[in-house]
Amino acid sequence: QPELPKHAPCDEFLHYVAWLHGVPSKERDAAVAASLEAVDLANRSTTRIGQLSGGMQRRLAIAQAIVHNPAVVLLDEPTVGLDPIQRISVRTMLTGIATQRAVMVSTHLVEDVRGFHARVLALTNGQLVFDGSVEDLESRADPTAPGDSPLEQALAALMAEDPVVAVNPQVPGPALTEQAP
Repeated sequence: QPELPKHAPCDEFLHYVAWLHGVPSKERDAAVAASLEAVDLANRSTTRIGQLSGGMQRRLAIAQAIVHNPAVVLLDEPTVGLDPIQRISVRTMLTGIATQRAVMVSTHLVEDVRGFHARVLALTNGQLVFDGSVEDLESRADPTAPGDSPLEQALAALMAEDPVVAVNPQVPGPALTEQAP
């Protein structure tokens, strides 16, 4: 769960984050507006963060990660705690953001991997054990392995433990799946 200043308006918070990242003052307004637009919060720019729903706060945390226009965005568990509609919205938003920069997402929600339509690399103990599409990974499902879906059964068969999954939603950009410590 991101720690955000509940009393600050979204735009002021993002201005501060942009300043921290060295965005020049004459570019900050545009950077804040662009990041709010990218996460579909432009109409909430002056809303205090504490008044946002949990899903909106997640999206604001992503705006914080992109306000300074980084080349690479690394997000940890961005859809945890969101309802199914919000999770779909976040995945769609990240796919759009990935058209302009590399985005890597780490998640325990294996079904989110399918939503990104990404290339997946699976590592176990630092060794590459899979490189391919989600469909290719599912084709390796072992029906005797634990899991409720072919994707979970394939990962369980490859890793024999609960995986941490990271994906790059940019097609056909790389993704990463690795074993939990």
